[in-house]
Amino acid sequence: MKPWPKYPVIYEINAFAWLHCLSVKYNEVLTFESVPFEEWDLLGSLGVDAVWFMGVWERSPAGIQVVRKNEALMSEFRKVLPDFQDEDLIGSAYCIRNYVVDKGLGGTEGFAYARKMLASRDIRLILDFVPNHVAPDHKWAFEHPEYFIRGSEDDLKNDSSSFIRAGQNVIALGRDPYFPAWPDVLQLNAFNKGLQNAVKETVSIIASQCDGIRCDMAMLMMNKIFERTWGARAGEKPASDYWERLIPAIKIQNPDFKFIAESYWDLEWDLQQQGFDFCYDKSLYDRMEHNNTENVRQHLLGEMSYQDKMIRFLENHDEPRAASIFNSQKEKMAAVIVSTLPGAKLLHEGQFEGFKTRVPVFLGRRPVEQPDTDLLGFYYKLLKKVENDVFRNGCWRLCKLSGWPDNCSFQNILAYCWQNDCDRYLIIVNFSDHLSQAILKLQWEDLPGKNWFLYDVLSADPYERNGSEMMEKGLFVELKPWNCHFFKIEQN
Repeated sequence: MKPWPKYPVIYEINAFAWLHCLSVKYNEVLTFESVPFEEWDLLGSLGVDAVWFMGVWERSPAGIQVVRKNEALMSEFRKVLPDFQDEDLIGSAYCIRNYVVDKGLGGTEGFAYARKMLASRDIRLILDFVPNHVAPDHKWAFEHPEYFIRGSEDDLKNDSSSFIRAGQNVIALGRDPYFPAWPDVLQLNAFNKGLQNAVKETVSIIASQCDGIRCDMAMLMMNKIFERTWGARAGEKPASDYWERLIPAIKIQNPDFKFIAESYWDLEWDLQQQGFDFCYDKSLYDRMEHNNTENVRQHLLGEMSYQDKMIRFLENHDEPRAASIFNSQKEKMAAVIVSTLPGAKLLHEGQFEGFKTRVPVFLGRRPVEQPDTDLLGFYYKLLKKVENDVFRNGCWRLCKLSGWPDNCSFQNILAYCWQNDCDRYLIIVNFSDHLSQAILKLQWEDLPGKNWFLYDVLSADPYERNGSEMMEKGLFVELKPWNCHFFKIEQN
């Protein structure tokens, strides 16, 4: 396959739900090995660089029994699937009993075939790794209790919502420092040396089956977070962090292997310094959902060394469906922004169709929803435009905007440009519900003395402008609410 681009596009697919939908479509039970060629071709047509198959590992029967007793979760499942059946509850994708591909998906051999199908279409494969916890019936709980945060009989008696008996041992349930414990998983001890060696072996096995891993709640294993969460129970803090030891050990074997961090609490920069190739940009997501355009622009003023290693998204399996929180026009503009920023881009199966139901990771199927054909057409058109190599490997630059004393609507507009040896693009988005104007300053030094053709590849509107005027006076733009220009710029 061709090398990883600097800014890859990754497509998340819920493995079980995807195969269930295909099984209904073809009226037969499908596994990875029996998926028809045309479905792999469909993935290839999206122009993505990698597929993240979420939830392929063997799930925990013990975890399922815990969930069945949780009335709040069971009520949520019935709300998502009004025709919910017992077999729909397959266990949490993040309550892992064994890092072996689930037999219900076709097992290891079937999954190897899926990887081959993706690779033949120049698509890499991303899988999950959960560093913080394992299922209560994972073999480590019985063979290596020292790998876990341990408790006492008094802990079990006084705080049964945070500790559980596993064999002859009392072990803490998994948690982060801001919420109660998760009742279906056991807490691993990031400070334990034996665990570190076992994890290296586990991740090496995972790495032999894919091209990168998405590390669940990666910040929980950082020394400062783990120490704050578990204190003296964790034992002596290592001299170096968990990820500083693990990532180089894997990359020695495979330098191109990618580590992606699910990260929160403004710890993205720290995780980047510890070796992660990309970290979740939850801050951008929150600013697009709740704040104004200026807040988004301020976020994008960060150093390029930081921006380059962010992964931008509008939705994933943990977030609400984009169509459920954004109106159609706002979602389209947010999609333009996310798809044309530096850093990796994360897209989610069902996002293009405008599906509104977030499927819990415990369920093996999703409800039937009718696609939004207008939104679907927009996404397909956008995906084709951002296939250009300039958005994968080019140079990105935020543009300066100005307005007038009596008109500050330029603050509703976000503008930036891309360039490589062959192409240059200018993206201008009015991310607001107001008509907005701005004067845009371009920083291409070869503009003066030439006429330039600005072709909007989304609307097909052509414009011609004098380079000297654009350089000296700036480029005037006026955009209706929730609208954009996606200019390809060429010398006329």
